[in-house]
Amino acid sequence: MSTIKTDWGSWLPRDVEAASPNTVAIWYLGCNGFFLKGNEGTTIAIDPYVGTGDPPRTVRMIPVPFDPGDITTMDAVLATHEHTDHTHGPSQGPILESTDARFYAPDDSIDVARETEAWQDEYDINETQLQVISEGDTIDIGEFTVHVEYAHDPDSTHPVSYVIEHDTGTFFHGGDTKPHEDFDALGNAYDIDLGVLAFGSIGNIDDKDTGEPVRTKWYATENEIIRAAAALNIDRLLPSHWDMWKGLTADPTALHAHAQSYTFPRVIEIAEIGDRIDI
Repeated sequence: MSTIKTDWGSWLPRDVEAASPNTVAIWYLGCNGFFLKGNEGTTIAIDPYVGTGDPPRTVRMIPVPFDPGDITTMDAVLATHEHTDHTHGPSQGPILESTDARFYAPDDSIDVARETEAWQDEYDINETQLQVISEGDTIDIGEFTVHVEYAHDPDSTHPVSYVIEHDTGTFFHGGDTKPHEDFDALGNAYDIDLGVLAFGSIGNIDDKDTGEPVRTKWYATENEIIRAAAALNIDRLLPSHWDMWKGLTADPTALHAHAQSYTFPRVIEIAEIGDRIDI
């Protein structure tokens, strides 16, 4: 049962269900969450998070776009790493319960699901729905081929990125990655049409233990996100996460100037929560 409610009603899940894309349709859920739907109907969620954070330390700045209990069709849920806004029982448990989708995630994220949050005590989830993945794995999910790749996020204990191939194009989700020298090889290995990279400012966030504000950098800055996109040869860059946390929000339109002298990315896609972008 879902304990999360939204002021948006169920229009977003119904919009996804009703869509018949010619290629792959992608809905931005705010934070780092996305729904993907292919032209044959396969639907995947990546890092869907509809929690409100932990005020006053982390304060959600955008609406909750859907109630996870309203999701009736989903083939898989992917998590990039173990942080709460990427692996979250109240956001993802009801989806797994109502759709029998599989949850693919690195080991530390699966530990959160099995032990820290004990999803199976709260939701009707079969053990086989929780699938550990790691770098180098390839998963076939309906019409999508999902490659699990490296991510550079020093704040995470085990982050991964996903390259999702479809007959009509290739989508990349980097989680909360920052740039890394290994991305040159990754960019040469794939032809990434649309890529998601987390972007945010450096701000003051209350320390968990003392409550005192601490200068905090969780996401790539303007220069770092363009550096990562350039190394990955991303054709269309879709910045994420910039809208989410009070004190760390940023202006994605500033990225146009930073990308101007680079070959990649060719296009900066600015999406707001609830927007649909097609490959």
